[in-house]
Amino acid sequence: MTPRKLTSSADLTQLRDQLQKQRQGDRTIITICAGTGCLACGCESVAQAFRRELAESRLEADVEIKTTGCHGFCERGPLVVIQPEGIFYQKVKATDVKLIVDQTIKHGQLVNKLLYRDPQTKVVISKEHEIPFYKKQMRLIFGKNGYMDPTSIHDYIALGGYAAAAKTLLKMKPEDVIEEVKKSGLRGRGGGGFLTGKKWATCRKAPGEPKYIICNADEGDPGAFMDRSLCEGNPHAVLEGMLIGAYAIGSHEGFIYVRNEYPLAVKNLNIAIEHAQEYGLLGKNILGSGFDFDIEISRGGGAFVCGESTALMASLEGKIGEPRAKYIHTVEQGLWDKPSNLNNVETWANVPLVIEKGGEWYASIGTDNSKGTKVFALTGKVNNTGLVEVPMGISLREIIYDIGGGCPRNKRFKAVQTGGPSGGTLIVETAEPMIHESLVAHGDIRDEDEALSLLDLPVDFDALTKAGSMMGSGGMIVMDQDSCMVDVAKYFIHFLQEESCGKCLPCREGLRIMLEILTRITEGKGTLKDLDTLEEVSQVMIDTSLCQLGGSAPNPVLSTLRYFRHEYLAHIVDKRCPAGVCKELVSHAIDETCNGCHVCFEPCPTNAIIGKTKELHVIDQQKCIQCGACFQVCRFDSIKRVKRGEGDAVQSRAKELWKPRARKEASAATV
Repeated sequence: MTPRKLTSSADLTQLRDQLQKQRQGDRTIITICAGTGCLACGCESVAQAFRRELAESRLEADVEIKTTGCHGFCERGPLVVIQPEGIFYQKVKATDVKLIVDQTIKHGQLVNKLLYRDPQTKVVISKEHEIPFYKKQMRLIFGKNGYMDPTSIHDYIALGGYAAAAKTLLKMKPEDVIEEVKKSGLRGRGGGGFLTGKKWATCRKAPGEPKYIICNADEGDPGAFMDRSLCEGNPHAVLEGMLIGAYAIGSHEGFIYVRNEYPLAVKNLNIAIEHAQEYGLLGKNILGSGFDFDIEISRGGGAFVCGESTALMASLEGKIGEPRAKYIHTVEQGLWDKPSNLNNVETWANVPLVIEKGGEWYASIGTDNSKGTKVFALTGKVNNTGLVEVPMGISLREIIYDIGGGCPRNKRFKAVQTGGPSGGTLIVETAEPMIHESLVAHGDIRDEDEALSLLDLPVDFDALTKAGSMMGSGGMIVMDQDSCMVDVAKYFIHFLQEESCGKCLPCREGLRIMLEILTRITEGKGTLKDLDTLEEVSQVMIDTSLCQLGGSAPNPVLSTLRYFRHEYLAHIVDKRCPAGVCKELVSHAIDETCNGCHVCFEPCPTNAIIGKTKELHVIDQQKCIQCGACFQVCRFDSIKRVKRGEGDAVQSRAKELWKPRARKEASAATV
């Protein structure tokens, strides 16, 4: 269809009706997830195989191939969903395509080997919406990803896109738009959680012209990829939200500051902007309303600190990305000292929904002070990793067990870290009584039930903050029994030290001091006084840092000290790492349950494992560098992590108790 400039709301409605009419009927649509995760798994070859196979079968006229944005279930990619039936195939390879076309497309039969099998119930599920990963989600802003080609403005318009913008520009006053956003209770999804409507109102009233609209897509939290997937999969939702915000505030120029490591997001955003301009949905006199607005893309400078608002604006101006003091608000003096409104990708993507369905409807979802849904990147030691969109107030238990499917290999679930590197690590469930004794002794909980109740903590801005963590942008990292919480704190502090701009002394020196202390503790060289020093330095950073990177940086340390002090004490007093992670405090040893499968030989980088197939294996303690590669691949839990120096004793005992498999089999045959 040739692009044509839309000059009125009627033009937009006519185009939508025309597109929807073309899509009516029983035509089969094969949607293939082409988000970054599935691209890495080979979805392009799958799409090409479908095109070839359909051409050879002369089915191109009856079946449409649509490469879409991320479907969320990244653990199972490449994903293929056949509409309108909603048949869900996982881990599809190019070699599977002929079978899908022959059985499902031609004859309506399922390919059983590609269907999802619930790991707990073993039930085979064929429909996407019935899979537990999707069942408890509420995919308000992420749902369109699975139905549209992100490079097609027609797909977005056919699904109702830009209707909210038309309503805003042609039927509402700027003050009415702001009031609707206030009613919705929408809070910023970038981490601060500030009320969006209140921010917009302040920016509109601020003196000075021009005013700027900015989208923060400089997502840098380890394990987080929500904003990337929205920009890749539904870029027009972000543009439409920014257009509505620009009208409300009185801005005519917008910027999207995108992380430089997101090439697909940059590509799809540029295509979306170009198409929106061609159709008159960006630029001059949008939809005949007399309102002008345009958007530019700016690639990030590769610094985590540029996710902070003032540092981001400095980078946009071509300066070094450093934060400035907060007594001057960016809504009053931001980009080039002009009033500037910055929200993150997910916040902007929510705005069209608020305008389309109304603020009161949106406010009916969630909790008293946290409205709507939130997209989380569920990663770490959990069976179902990926992106999940859930209503505010859902419990951690539902996210981690019902949606995430619990921990792999039936390992004991230990903790969850929320809010990115500056978030907190929460204890949620444990079988170790000493944890409860430690928490009770330090006044962090009253009893075991209170510790266990954190697993039922409602996930919203206020509850997470009260528990010692925060919502952040939406990263959620699950940890199991093999995670050392001191090492986790050290990892995040090391990351933050690397990413600190170094402008203010509390952050620059505080992170260095904390990292040195944590390193000493993980090496078994720490003292009890170190724990007091960590808490003192943390408080100074919170009180005096220039920006929130420094102000929230102590959270990983303070939260692990609060909930896992016993692990710090084990490292300091007993010179032992309970999780067996810290190399200087652990030895790896093979016990008598070894069946000689030989799997551990290949990943060992120092050839420290000795033994023949079907015989007891032994780890040479002199050669072993405690990398843990053998531990990760052992399927029989025969490799143990023990206190440093105790490896030889464990293996000596194993030699006494181990019975050769051949001797057992011979005895059985004789009987």
